[in-house]
Amino acid sequence: MLRRTPQQARSKARLARVLKAAERVLIAEGVPALTTTRVAAEAGVSVGSLYQYLPDRDAIIDALAATYFAQLEGVMEEFVRSAATERWADPVGVLIDTYAGLYRTEQGFRALWFGSGLTDRTRAADREHKRRMADGVRRVLVALGIAGDTEGLGHACHAAVLAADALAQEAFRRDTEGDAALLDEAKVMLRGYLTALAGRHGRRDGRQEGWQEGGAVGDAPLSGPVPRPAGRPGSAP
Repeated sequence: MLRRTPQQARSKARLARVLKAAERVLIAEGVPALTTTRVAAEAGVSVGSLYQYLPDRDAIIDALAATYFAQLEGVMEEFVRSAATERWADPVGVLIDTYAGLYRTEQGFRALWFGSGLTDRTRAADREHKRRMADGVRRVLVALGIAGDTEGLGHACHAAVLAADALAQEAFRRDTEGDAALLDEAKVMLRGYLTALAGRHGRRDGRQEGWQEGGAVGDAPLSGPVPRPAGRPGSAP
């Protein structure tokens, strides 16, 4: 958690530089190395300057996690916007492949999540992050016409996000590129779950769409490009 939020552009740029330096330390040396002294040296700033915003290791961990959460949620917002005008042949595959791509490229995210030292604040923030991601999935399903916006849809999407996250983490614990077989099984499982979900939370017009392996089945045309991952946030969370 930031001790205070920078207001001036120069201060924001300095904090962004500090967080990038912290990520380099995290990737190279692990969570235990994220001391204020080590990060300040890597960033080329004084410990006193760093302390204004990040007083200790826990604050550094929390700030890095918040940056990663913001990136993941930014990608989800792109999906929500795209779903309003496009149809995808395999929505489940699109979502899993995109987020697997982020797991592959974001070494800092993996180092933080798979290492030890996550703070209670970060774990609580992660729970809220997953709820926001689930709400994004809910909005995607409604926009694609796969499900109606019923009272229980949000709970079902939360369950889907929790399952997908657990499987993705295990896939990347096994292999830094992601265990392809496990990711494929995750797609099969979630296609089946979301097909059942569509049956439970049908659209208001009574029509539904579902999935089969390798693509979608339903009444809507399924075409169009899919969103690409957004760039990493360059400023402090």
